[in-house]
Amino acid sequence: MLVRDWMTKDPVVVAPDTPVLEAIRLLKEKGFRRLPVMEGERLVGLVTDKDLKDAMPSKATSLSVWEMNYLLAKLTVREVMARPVVTVEADAPLEKAALLMEERKIGGLPVMEGERLVGIITVTDVLRAFIEVLGLKLGGLRITVDIPDVPGALAQMAQAVPPANIVSIATAAHLPGYQRLVMRVVGEDVEGVPKRLEAAGERVVDVRPG
Repeated sequence: MLVRDWMTKDPVVVAPDTPVLEAIRLLKEKGFRRLPVMEGERLVGLVTDKDLKDAMPSKATSLSVWEMNYLLAKLTVREVMARPVVTVEADAPLEKAALLMEERKIGGLPVMEGERLVGIITVTDVLRAFIEVLGLKLGGLRITVDIPDVPGALAQMAQAVPPANIVSIATAAHLPGYQRLVMRVVGEDVEGVPKRLEAAGERVVDVRPG
């Protein structure tokens, strides 16, 4: 899975001299949480709903309404945007984007093709991909099994699944001498899969409806 397969294409952008009030209006109107900031064709920053809210005067301010409106009218995105911007390439694996967001504690990344902005990828997009890859909407059974941490163990375990079908499988943990896997099975006789696994000598840890 590549970033380009899950990103939002052609994101709404703002210029550095866009008034903060206009950026707030755009976010509210479009239902977004962040806006790339473009100077011509060049990405120069990123502004989030938090950046914009933090720029608003405190309710405890001694300024008059007229003074607040005057200051807000003059305040631009350039003064509150984050820079430099952490980005990811469109052809990068999706897990690279997920890792970047986790490491930098950010909720979204502008997506680039060279110097050109082509999209934006967010935590929500990564969650959508996670749901799709793990087949969470397909039902069936979710089975946790510990298999020996040796070559060929996965192939051997999979032989006990038919006539049901494995639609997803993921490593949940590394244990001494074992790998804990979580797999989702659907299709014919899914209810019999746990017993077939145990009959084949596999360690079934947990079974629950998908």
